[in-house]
Amino acid sequence: MTDFTMKKGVDGVAIITWDTKGKSMNVMNGQGFLDLEALIDDALADDAVKGVILTSGKEGSFAGGMDLNIIAKMKEDAGDDPARGLFDGVMGMHAILRKIERGGMDDKNKGGKPIAAALPGTALGIGLEIPLACHRIFAADNPRAKIGLPEIMVGIFPGAGGTTRLVRKLGAMGASPLLLEGKLNDPKKAKAAGVVDEVVPADELLDAARAWVLSEPNIVKPWDEKGYKMPGGAPYHPAGFMTFVGASAMVNGKTQGAFPAAKALLSAVYEGALVPFDTALKIEARWFTHILLNPSSSAMIRSLFINKEALEKGANRPNVPDATVKKVGVMGAGMMGAGITLVSAMAGMEVVLIDQKQEAADKGKAYTASYMDAGIKRGKATEAKKDAALALITATTDYAALKGCDLIIEAVFEDPKIKAEVTKAVEAVVGDECIFATNTSTLPISELAKASVRPEQFIGIHFFSPVEKMMLVEIIKGAQTGPHATAKALDYVRQIRKTPIVVNDARFFYANRCIIPYINEGLRMVAEGVTPSLIDNAARQLGFPVGPLQLVDETSIDLGAKIARATKAAMGDAYPDAAVDEVIFWMEGEGRLGRKSGAGFYDYDDKGKRLGYWPGLAAKYPVHAGQPDLIKVQHRLMFAQVLEAVRALEEGVLEDIREGDVGAILGWGFAPWSGGPFAWLDMIGTPYAAARCNELAEAHGARFAPPALLVEMAGKAQSFYARFDNAAQAA
Repeated sequence: MTDFTMKKGVDGVAIITWDTKGKSMNVMNGQGFLDLEALIDDALADDAVKGVILTSGKEGSFAGGMDLNIIAKMKEDAGDDPARGLFDGVMGMHAILRKIERGGMDDKNKGGKPIAAALPGTALGIGLEIPLACHRIFAADNPRAKIGLPEIMVGIFPGAGGTTRLVRKLGAMGASPLLLEGKLNDPKKAKAAGVVDEVVPADELLDAARAWVLSEPNIVKPWDEKGYKMPGGAPYHPAGFMTFVGASAMVNGKTQGAFPAAKALLSAVYEGALVPFDTALKIEARWFTHILLNPSSSAMIRSLFINKEALEKGANRPNVPDATVKKVGVMGAGMMGAGITLVSAMAGMEVVLIDQKQEAADKGKAYTASYMDAGIKRGKATEAKKDAALALITATTDYAALKGCDLIIEAVFEDPKIKAEVTKAVEAVVGDECIFATNTSTLPISELAKASVRPEQFIGIHFFSPVEKMMLVEIIKGAQTGPHATAKALDYVRQIRKTPIVVNDARFFYANRCIIPYINEGLRMVAEGVTPSLIDNAARQLGFPVGPLQLVDETSIDLGAKIARATKAAMGDAYPDAAVDEVIFWMEGEGRLGRKSGAGFYDYDDKGKRLGYWPGLAAKYPVHAGQPDLIKVQHRLMFAQVLEAVRALEEGVLEDIREGDVGAILGWGFAPWSGGPFAWLDMIGTPYAAARCNELAEAHGARFAPPALLVEMAGKAQSFYARFDNAAQAA
């Protein structure tokens, strides 16, 4: 059954409708391209057809992108020459879109039929690349729609002509935020940027496209006209030269060379701008093939597209009935509680926000009002949406208001006694079916659950700050947590449109368990006399958003000291981080508590801008004349985290490596180009990883000793995804 159908009207307009069966949004696959081409051939050959409109059968959207399994099929079909298979496959797509773009014109740009794209809403990736090949793009005035090319976010770039066409349509400077940042726009902003040609009321979309098709328009694209000049100048035009120099500097400044797709994209744009259009498409295909063969691309696609989507759809959800949340109680109106209230109300849930004082509860509710006001100023929200969200929130001190809640999220101080008191008080009011979730980043869930009369309905939900911006939510099962509680937590995270990972209870759970060693390794190197700038820049060149010293400044040094004291008290003689404590406690004693105090490892101005490393750091820990090489510093920072991820899997804290990889990237920004800790180990190979860890352990201590699981896998030359990929094994 085809995803494309065509209806020829008596007025001579053929309407091709895209409607992928079984999907809420259209997705392009290999057969879809062939079906589309066949209909285009039919329309162009039919003398009764004057022109074509390409639209969608999905309400509110045109297409969500490409089925990335096409790429895998291209590789398989090529056998021993995957590069040839990919290149030929991509050039086949180019041929189909070029056929649309030419509309049946001859070599002299004569004849041909106009082809318009009519977008009911969201158009992403190939869902925009196809319209860019059409002669005019009409978009419905749908403010919720997103139009753009987000491929760079999953480690590739627009490879079906989107790169070449957008640059020729907008110029390199105009296209750069859409290509290099994956910026998405609503229809009106897409028109202002020059991406779409017309925005019309939704009920007039097809009529507007039909009127244009029948107006006998000029359909020759500018780049097919003689004498075409690229907007803003080609590379050797004075203006274009400066644009490309600036773009190169921007890409390297933002990526630090860690993300290969951005460099490949810029190369395709630069080289393509020097040659005729059809040659530029071949150059784009060559660079696209190059990036698809890079293991980083495969790893990012797997983690940030396939695995992320699977987790969001409930890949590890227990098989229990729907547990959609209708009314949620939030205990504590501080920063976390206010953020949880905001995202819950935005998702349409009724929210009861409770604090000890009414003033504090009202302030927590006001956070939603302020957030919505900012959205209104940016055109992202309306007064009606603000009023609707605020109407769902009850800010109070009265626990009786919690009656009818099916989920409680406790976000009070990180003190077991206070949390226990709140648990008992809440359970005295809510019904027996209500799930109780504690938002904690460090306290063991199984211990906190001892305060509950229903420990099977007690679970941890660890939000990352700020709640409304961070996409990951870590769900922690205690020793007695039951499947209904897990399902309720997962369904709630789905409702607030975030990505969940589910882990078992252990010290620091998963995310903090891995990020703390990253910070600690940076602090150890400071004490050893390694240049602070080398430490932070080594991390940034690995693709981390911030280095370990900057990160500890951002999260606050006194918080790090508090966690260190609590961990030492819990672990006793087994505590391994005395060398780290020397640095962190000294900084705390100096009153340098991080950005919030205007003084940390960095100096800050009165607006919180970093001014450089604090000179007092070098006075206390002199920089050694002989510095380690960059790769060694990077390996220490990487393996400090990766080995904790392996231990978490080995100990059963992690049950699914997909959650380990997705959680690492979304939770603390672990080198996104790598696809996550397990994908990185597969990339470098377990035998090399184990050998390198042994070298690091001999030089720097037992913390780098490879876990037994890694040693075993290295001996068998196994990869983590071959051994532990639940999805692959299920298939």
